[in-house]
This record gives sequence, C-alpha cells and structure tokens, in this order.
Amino acid sequence: MSKHHNKPQHSGSVLDVLITFLKLGFTSFGGPAAHIGYFRKELVERQGWVSEGQFAQLLAICQFLPGPASSQLGFALGLFRAGWLGALTAFLAFTLPSAFLLVAFAALLPYLSGDVGAAFIHGLKLVACVVVADAVWGMSKNLCSDAIRRCIAVAAAVTILTLGTTWSQLLVVFAGAVAGVLLCRTAISDKQPQLQVAYSRRVGLILLASFFALLLFFGMSQSEAGLYGIAQAFYSAGALVFGGGHVVLPLLEESVVSSGWVSQPEFLAGYGASQAIPGPMFAFAAYLGAIIPGTDSALLGAIVALLFMFLPGFLLISAVLPLWQAISQNTTALRAIAGVNAAVVGLLAAALYDPIITSAINSWVDVVTAVSGFVLLTTGRLSALGVVLWCVMASLAITLL
Repeated sequence: MSKHHNKPQHSGSVLDVLITFLKLGFTSFGGPAAHIGYFRKELVERQGWVSEGQFAQLLAICQFLPGPASSQLGFALGLFRAGWLGALTAFLAFTLPSAFLLVAFAALLPYLSGDVGAAFIHGLKLVACVVVADAVWGMSKNLCSDAIRRCIAVAAAVTILTLGTTWSQLLVVFAGAVAGVLLCRTAISDKQPQLQVAYSRRVGLILLASFFALLLFFGMSQSEAGLYGIAQAFYSAGALVFGGGHVVLPLLEESVVSSGWVSQPEFLAGYGASQAIPGPMFAFAAYLGAIIPGTDSALLGAIVALLFMFLPGFLLISAVLPLWQAISQNTTALRAIAGVNAAVVGLLAAALYDPIITSAINSWVDVVTAVSGFVLLTTGRLSALGVVLWCVMASLAITLL
C-alpha cells in the first residue's frame, strides 16, 4: 500500500487528474467491479491519492447511492484530488473514450461477430477476473485484518450470492454498518484518515435539494423525443438505478424502445458493443442519444443523454460527502465504517465469483491465463494495460490455433 496517505486536500493538479483518468478510460475493461480494481491499483497503491480506508469509505458510499458506482467513485476521487474541476475532469476523461468507442464499435459490431470477436470479448472477461481478484486480495489484507471483519466479509459475500438481487447490495452495506457498531470494538484503533471536502454541509444540502427538484420536475410530465425528452428519460433512469450498468438497461429499454424512439435491434447492438469497451457501461447513453430521432444533431443528443445519465449520481455523491465528513469521526461511526469496509470486501468478492468468474472461466486454459495474469499484476511485472494485452492475446491465440 502506498505510503503517501496524508496528502493535503486538493494536492494534485487538474492535468494530473486528466492524464490519470484518460489512461483509466482507455484501459479499464471488465465492468464496474473491474473498474474498482483498476482505481485501487492506480490511485491507492501506485499514486497514493487516498488511503485504503478512505478508498473503501468512498466505495461504500457509492454502493449505497443510486447511480453508476464506479463513475461516482472516480468523480469523488477527482474531487478530492483537484476540487470541482478535478471531479469534472475525472468524469470526462474516464467516460468520453468509452462514449466515442461505443458509437464507433457499434458500427463495427457486425464484422466482429465471429470467432475472433468472441475470443476478444472472452479475453476481456479474463482481464476482469485478474483485476478484481487483485482488488479483493489487497483490500482484504488491509480492511479485514481480524477475525470479526473477515466473518463480516464472508457473510456479506454469501448474502449477495444467495439473494442475487440489486437490493441485496444495500442490505449488506447496511448490515455491515450494524455489525461494525456491535462487534468491531477494536477497529477504531486503525485511525483511518478522514474524508475531507472543501465545501460546507450547506452546499451539500443544496445539491441534495437539486437532485430531488430535478427528479420531481422531470417526473411531472411525459415528453416526445427531442432534447428535453432525452434529458427527462435519462435523468430518471440514472436517479432510480441501483447496482450498476446492467441494472439500468431495463429502465432505458422502457424509455427508448417501448416509446418507439429506438428499435429493439438498435438497442441490443449498442448493448452488445458496451460489453467490449473500456470505461463505464453508462456510456451506452451516448449511443442511444445519438440515434434517438427528433434532435438537431446526433452529437447534441449524445451529449445530453450522457450528461443527464450521470448527473443524478454525481449530485448525490457530492451532497453526501460533507454530511459524511461531519459524522465519520464519531466513535460509533468509526465502528460502523469498519463494518462497512469489511462488507464491501465481501461484496467485491461476490462480484468476482458471479458474474465474473462464472462467465469467464470455461476451461483449464482460462484458469492458467487468469492465474498467470494475477501473478504478473500483483508482483508488479505487468501493468493493468499489460494484463489486458496478455489476456486478450492468450484468448485470441487459443481460438486461432
């Protein structure tokens, strides 16, 4: 773990955030759970933007709120690193590569539907196995250092795998907090640095009020296709979804397919493309916004859809952070944080097994590829980008030989 955990607020530049998140935006394959692994490897271990405990607190908050958890986490990390401009830069740098790639990839999808395309996508699934396993291993060592927290993590993982519902994520985070208060009596000695933001609780409350005001405003009417209709549909979907990109798909399908704005084949083509690109799956909104009729330009439709898809989640995480700061140093809150951190490790471990391992590991060759990638990543012999190339090339080689 990095030694630079006590850096002052806004200790980096916007350019620093831009370079880091552009790199992540082009290389973070594998979906939300994998993104968390990439973030942790780069920003906790390599660059030391935040401590392991701070990272876990941010992750727990993002898991508890509706919206795209990995993008909210990136937004918050940019906020702590370089203020509001850093947060906006982190969002744009992480999201725009996938938005552009998604529209382009959708056009190429018919040409990648054979064995080579399937092998490419399978290689990316193996990448997710490696980076999430690395995140679970590293976080468990730091956040589950005693038997009680290890038990909380195991219980959280079992609960997620048993229930298999979106709401089970909220359940395990809440249950982890309760278990922490009751059982983690020694956890406060860990002395995790506080999450500090440079704006007041009053600003947080204004942001929270803005979230609900927009939700009420868009919920009061139905609109035809057009920029207002796009904003309405995508803000409502982003505000009401828990559990990441896959969960938002039914909401978007109801808004854009059932309404007749987009055909079912067009929707499924874009969804298929979103499985094979780096960055957030919520960038699927840009693809849909570009093909919805009734706008002056496809680019403008894509921009509006993308912004309003992410806006509610960013309003919520920004609103909660100063409120969290006010209570997080209380003794009871520290115990709750310890329990939540352990539960988050269990949540990530459950995601590692299902859907990541269950969909990626089909043979002993897959096991060898993933295990070797894990060893190369954890020993520092390969970067995250190197792991992407290793897994994809191995998958392609097996298919073509």
